[in-house]
Amino acid sequence: MSNISGKTLVSWGLEPGAWFKDALPLANQMRTEGKTDRQIIDHLFTLRVMPSVVDQVPLRTNSIPFGRFIEPESEDEILNTASVIAHMDALLRTPTIVKAAVMPDACPSGSALGTIPVGGVVATENAIHPGFHSADICCSVAMSVFKRKTGVADTLTAAMKATHFGPGARPNNKEIPSAFTPLLGQIVHSFDSNPFLRGLEDIAVEHFMTQGDGNHFLFAGELESSGQMAIVTHHGSRGLGAQLYKRGKRVAEKHTRIVAPRVPLHNAWIDANSEDGIAYWQALQVIRVWTKLNHFGVHHLISHYLGNQIVNQVWNEHNFVFRRNDGLYYHGKGATPAYDGYAVDDQGLTLIPLNMAQPILVTKHVNNEDALGFAPHGAGRNLSRTAHLKRLAAEYGSDDRGLSPRDVSLQMAKETAGLDVRFYTGFADPSEFPSAYKNADQVQAQITKFGLAEVVDRVLPRGSIMAGEMKWQRSKKKPKTDAAV
Repeated sequence: MSNISGKTLVSWGLEPGAWFKDALPLANQMRTEGKTDRQIIDHLFTLRVMPSVVDQVPLRTNSIPFGRFIEPESEDEILNTASVIAHMDALLRTPTIVKAAVMPDACPSGSALGTIPVGGVVATENAIHPGFHSADICCSVAMSVFKRKTGVADTLTAAMKATHFGPGARPNNKEIPSAFTPLLGQIVHSFDSNPFLRGLEDIAVEHFMTQGDGNHFLFAGELESSGQMAIVTHHGSRGLGAQLYKRGKRVAEKHTRIVAPRVPLHNAWIDANSEDGIAYWQALQVIRVWTKLNHFGVHHLISHYLGNQIVNQVWNEHNFVFRRNDGLYYHGKGATPAYDGYAVDDQGLTLIPLNMAQPILVTKHVNNEDALGFAPHGAGRNLSRTAHLKRLAAEYGSDDRGLSPRDVSLQMAKETAGLDVRFYTGFADPSEFPSAYKNADQVQAQITKFGLAEVVDRVLPRGSIMAGEMKWQRSKKKPKTDAAV
């Protein structure tokens, strides 16, 4: 591992000076501790002192008050909430933020102190922060209700054929519904006029009709109110959004290094009134349309395969930026809007999934201004994926390679009894089992207690599809041989 030199710091965009004498040993120590270059860069930018640079927008010396709509009960929740509050306290020193709140599903989303947590909402003045919506731009939840019932096995078999989970583009054997081809073409045609989207045309087409991995899913169930069959999908803008995020983050970092060099770069922003800010806002709206179309393209193809008509649809997003009548930009990381008229296509409803074995809540907006008009987007986690897997492995007495395939099967049967649960890769992912998430009943109770949304219906679980564990992840867990050491 090479040492970090003064040339390295300069290449990272840091202005040389006497402060390099202290910065270099600190940077090398952080690298020895296993910190990434990004973590080192972010930390050095907050510490440097450059007499030649004057903060046009100084970092706050104190945090600002924020709404806390989370009540921990267990020891895990107490520790998780304490971490969330610490992140929020550091985050709210960012000078553009004027209001904030955390939802019941809140959990840390990054190791760098002051990273916006999942379940966090911040309102900013004249600023759009790419880091506040993350690379999974416009991650969202969509529901289609069908005219007649179809068996869950047939529904999921059709879904496995229609959708695609996992990294990368759509395989060639996955079709795009003909009714959606012109719409997709119109969206892609608009890319050339936007500097943040130009050149991303191919990825917009190749990633259409895909859902990715992680916590993204396709859920099959029945409406509690009517017994009608429904499917719900959860995914974002895929590689298209990730590329937009990368471009936006680069512009934001350049701007913030000039006007507020002491602000950590993960909280960098674009001036919303600048040429870049206007273009980025417009790009976000295009990505929003693409993502919504992606959800319903999958649903349409499932409907076609089943020969079953769709009679109602609902869609709502999180990991996005919303502008309200007060002129502020509301960034929801995980948190989802639950106020009337948040978008031109708002239907007055918000879908809140909890886990694969629990109902998905269909809620009505309640316009809670103390919560900035937002509700949680799900159940959240108390432990990281890795920590949860280690805990499961300890319960089974497994070694440091983690759960055995037999143990995974036993745990899955215990947690999803009576449900048709499938993993697209063929390997179950225990980091997405219900036990990986917060207590669903507790989250729902807090939604009601704090008046974040009104539950008007539920989609009762019958089955689901998730990406599952990737084969490369499995290979990483194999014990090393002597030759490999």
